[in-house]
Amino acid sequence: MAATRYRRFLKLCEEWPRDDTKVGRDLGTYLRQRVAQTFREGESTQYPRLTDTSFTGVTVEECRMVLATDNMKQMEEMKKGMWQKLRAKFAAKSPDEGIKE
Repeated sequence: MAATRYRRFLKLCEEWPRDDTKVGRDLGTYLRQRVAQTFREGESTQYPRLTDTSFTGVTVEECRMVLATDNMKQMEEMKKGMWQKLRAKFAAKSPDEGIKE
């Protein structure tokens, strides 16, 4: 996997030429330096998260809570219409329960 990434980065470096008129602010030079530095450090390089939220602004704990199985079941119940809820409620009872002797 690292070899594929490295080839892609090399291709990017080939396609992005250096501009000698932009000394110290050339994107092509910066890309080459970053590629060399990243692959020198190895595949185990970890990029720290700067914030605890995603693009939605929801924290990791809130995401886990929302996606928990219990909450998913509650959401499915909320999606059901009134008729489906009543039908499910009465269909669950056995026919013998309603008959008194």
